[in-house]
Amino acid sequence: MSAVMAMNKPALGSALRAVLFDLDGTLVDSAPDLAGATNEMLLARGLPALPVDYLRPMVGAGARGMMGLAFQCTPQDPRFEALKAEFFDRYELRLLQQTQAFAGVPELLDALEADGLAWGIVTNKSERFALPLTAGLGLAVRAAAVIGGDTTPHTKPHPAPLLEAARRAGVAPEHCIYVGDDHRDILAGRAAGMQTVAVSWGYLGQGEAIEDWGADLIAHTPAELLRWLRA
Repeated sequence: MSAVMAMNKPALGSALRAVLFDLDGTLVDSAPDLAGATNEMLLARGLPALPVDYLRPMVGAGARGMMGLAFQCTPQDPRFEALKAEFFDRYELRLLQQTQAFAGVPELLDALEADGLAWGIVTNKSERFALPLTAGLGLAVRAAAVIGGDTTPHTKPHPAPLLEAARRAGVAPEHCIYVGDDHRDILAGRAAGMQTVAVSWGYLGQGEAIEDWGADLIAHTPAELLRWLRA
């Protein structure tokens, strides 16, 4: 039996009305384009490109993760700001070259809409990238809210972005579930008073194991998540 079907569905206290999602690693696989921008920087310096699968786990950490793996450069390094700016510029030019929804995600979103549930996106990706990416994939026009990392004064794990998404969707936080692939997502969801789902198909990072994040549920596929929501 899968982990999803084996776990009890948490009590929402009232009817579920909205499902909020992280973006990268949850709804869409942006690793090929983020890795592509990183490898462009390496090749421009006469350095070998790195395999996408090597870079993939740190995609959720954005420029910090990519520059850390590619150049062993932390935010405290004097080189970091210049490298980050170049990374962002290169990524912006290839935002939608290879990025696409994970398998099963389109069907999941269609099913939520058919069930009369609102859904939205809350990402730490700045609006500079989040808005054109979600528009280009046809997500923005359907979502009840698209909240970027600079939409509010705070980023996850602060609850403010999730609370803003709930406000825009017209749904009380206690009627929402937040779904993500990073420990910060679970911390933010809990702080916002929402039930939380951790998805194992995402990037996951290199920190605590997903089982230790304290999510109400671990989902292994979008189809499993939908079955749980409908249970």
